[in-house]
Formats: sequence, structure tokens, C-alpha cells
Amino acid sequence: MQSFDLTHVMRADSALVMLMALALEAALPQSWVWQRLPHPVAIFGNLVDHADRKLNRDSRSFGARMLRGALVTIGLTAIAFGAGVLLDSLFRSIPHGWIGEAAVIIVMLAQRSLFEHVQRVERRLAAGYLNSARVAVGKIVGRDVNVLDEHGVARAAIESLAENFSDAVVSPMFWYLVLGLPGLLAFKAISTMDSMIGHLTPRHAAFGRVAARLDDAANFIPARLSALLLAIAAFCVPGGRPIVAIRTALRDGHRHRSVNAGYPEAAAAGALGLALGGPRSYGGETVVAPWLNDGGASATVTDIRRALILYVVACLANAMVVAGVLYLTL
Repeated sequence: MQSFDLTHVMRADSALVMLMALALEAALPQSWVWQRLPHPVAIFGNLVDHADRKLNRDSRSFGARMLRGALVTIGLTAIAFGAGVLLDSLFRSIPHGWIGEAAVIIVMLAQRSLFEHVQRVERRLAAGYLNSARVAVGKIVGRDVNVLDEHGVARAAIESLAENFSDAVVSPMFWYLVLGLPGLLAFKAISTMDSMIGHLTPRHAAFGRVAARLDDAANFIPARLSALLLAIAAFCVPGGRPIVAIRTALRDGHRHRSVNAGYPEAAAAGALGLALGGPRSYGGETVVAPWLNDGGASATVTDIRRALILYVVACLANAMVVAGVLYLTL
């Protein structure tokens, strides 16, 4: 079995496998598989949940909980990286191992599923089923959805689409090209831990602090690349504003409570001529947040459709980045 080789960074064969994986993941439905088998990310999430319940006890001090959370974060990230090293070595030692490598990448991407989730929101709103649309958008956002009107549901869907374009599409691509399967699996581990314990709540402010900071670092470059790709994609959207998208990302991206999410969200807001962000409710409490862009806040079904076009074109632009890496490394 061959060992993991750091010369994997930006290799032509890696870019080619990623390009094929992006195309296949977008074309092939996967939901039927994971209705029958546990998703690898869900299995990893069970490990995080177990560690959270066992080690993050209210009786412990802030410092003790933060130390335990840091050890869990570092340990699970190292396990994921090690699993990637083993898989990389395995696939490079067997004939046609690139097929298995592409399959792993496909599992870790969420291009198609993200599109389908947001499209489901759009269709339910278009049919006049506001409560059903709230349920649908509640599966991709963490805010209180029962208080959202039609415009709030539409904004939430568009914001999630923009933010997750970075988290679920561009970041996995970036870390795979940089560090291969070990980088991809480590990133997914960090992202999963951040989504589960990386919150500024009384329970997780200490235990999830390192996970949240590590996620911020892992998404720093991909988030800003995502903003650029969304701005480029605006050229293909009816009424799209690519220059405004770039200007809004640069002006408002840092105003978001996340050091990363604000950039793709601000770019999408500028591209679509909308105001995104703003106050929202979590656990019955209103959280004051700044608006991104100067457009109107009354997003509609039509705006979700335009956002979906923006997303599809941005995914194509992301694939072109991979193709560019392939060309440069041939």
C-alpha cells in the first residue's frame, strides 16, 4: 500500500477526479442511497454527540469544558485526516482506485441536495403553502421559522443557499485540491463539529470554541472565493448585478456575525438587488444583525428562482476553477 504523498497538492490527477466528481454529484440523485444506509457524516455526528454528552457537563468549569472540547476537536479532526490518508493510500494502490476516490468526494459534496432543498421551499411558497415552506426552510436554517412571513422564508432560503455554497461546495473542493482526501475528510469533520457544538450558547460557548475557530480558519479563503464566484455568476442572472455583488461583499461582508458567511451572503444580496440578513429569532429571542446591501427586504418566490440560477452558474464557475487547476498542472 502506498503512503500519502504531500506532492498530492494541486496534482493534475486530483483536479481531474474532482472535476468528474462535481459533474456526477450534480447529475446523480443520492437521497435513495442514504434512506437505506447511514450517511458517513451522520455517523461522525454521533461521535460528536457522544463526546458532547459525556464530556461537556454543566458541573465543570468554563476552562475545563473548553479544554475537553479542544481535545475532542483536535482528536476527531486527526482521526478524519488519518482516515483520509488510509483511503488515499488504498485507492492509489489498486487498479482504477480513482473510482473509489471520486465516490468519497461525491458523498462529501452537497451541490444537488442544497439546490433541491431550496427549490422545495420555492415550490411550496409558489403554491401558497406558507406553513409547509416554513418546515422546508427549517431544515436548512437554524432560526425560528414559525415567525417568518413569506418574505422572511424567501430571505432565509437565499441566505442559506449562499452560505452553504461556500461550506458545502467550494470549501470541500478547495481542501481536496490542497490536501487530497485527508484534507477533504478533515474539513468535513471540522464543519460537522462546528454545526453541532460551535455555537455561542451557554452549553457550547466553551466546549465548542475551538471547533468554531477552526471552522472559521478552514472556511476563510473558500468563503471569499465563493463571493467572487457568485459575483461572476450574476452576469447570467436576469437583472443580476455583478459589480454591485463585489462591492457589497467588500463593504458588508465583514458586518456579519460570522467572519466568513457574510461574504457569500453579501455577494448574493448585491447580485440579486436584495437586502439579506437583518434581525432574526433564535429560541424565542430576537438577535439584532445588520442588513447586507441596500436593496429591498421583501424577497419573493421570483427572487428564490433567480437565486437558484445564480447558484447553478456559480457551481459551474467553481467547476471551471477546478478545470483551470487541471490545465495549469498538466
